[in-house]
Amino acid sequence: MAVVAPASPFNPDAFEAGLAELKRIGLEPMVDARVFATHPIVAGPADVRATVIGEALARPDIQAVIAIRGGYGSAEILPYLDAAVFRRSRKAVVGYSDITALHAFLNCHVRLTSVHGAMVDGRLSKGAEAYDVGSFLNSLSRTPIGEQSPEGLEIIRGGEAIGPVFGGTLTQLAASLGTPHEFHAPPRHVLFLEDVAERPYRIRRLLTQLKQSGRLADASAVVFGQMVRCDEPGGGTTTRDVIAEFFADFPGPVLFGFPSGHTTTPSLSFPLGVETRVVAAGSPRVVFTEAAAE
Repeated sequence: MAVVAPASPFNPDAFEAGLAELKRIGLEPMVDARVFATHPIVAGPADVRATVIGEALARPDIQAVIAIRGGYGSAEILPYLDAAVFRRSRKAVVGYSDITALHAFLNCHVRLTSVHGAMVDGRLSKGAEAYDVGSFLNSLSRTPIGEQSPEGLEIIRGGEAIGPVFGGTLTQLAASLGTPHEFHAPPRHVLFLEDVAERPYRIRRLLTQLKQSGRLADASAVVFGQMVRCDEPGGGTTTRDVIAEFFADFPGPVLFGFPSGHTTTPSLSFPLGVETRVVAAGSPRVVFTEAAAE
């Protein structure tokens, strides 16, 4: 598994701990020395970050690519990425948060799958209590990870829908609009949205941007993450309240609290670009019926 740095610089101690965790669960990390490059705010110049990813994809001894951390910077590398390289390699790309820019590029423009999953610094570095080992390994296999009905998943609007799932961090999806690499999923897709430390009015503003850009009209279902630290400080309005009001007239199912990405509980891997069924009745669940790794 190639370890890459598409976004921010990383903590060396957390990096080493994350590599040790990859080895513990049976994966062999492959590290290019260029991931240690530093640049103001980001982990090296954009073209270098993109080159390391492209070279990793071209190697026959590498089966997947995992980001070290998010933060900021993934959108900067998109102009330097070659879609043909991704299509030829068809290898799983794993990460979340700022890595959403890369997911949107792969899922919406290259038409490949990817994995909204644990990264080296922040999740893997903290061991098995910070991420779900089973879904992480299953997302890298050629077998669908199947039904997921995690504790705390709530129904905001009932119903059932089937479609390919797209999405990631709400802030990053909204930031992509108007660019050559903007988020634009096909009709009748399942939309996954999560974020961290965005107050309720900001969440409403971001959702309004997606709605007015026409992106929400194409969704048949919406699944929200835990939206960690997104409630109003000191109490009052919650992000769940904002979401419930915003989607009051949405014609499909809406779930809240799926623990992937920024979470307070172990983070589940969430394949993107795969066929998915959302059930918002009885025990709410998301069923991934297609494998993310090819």
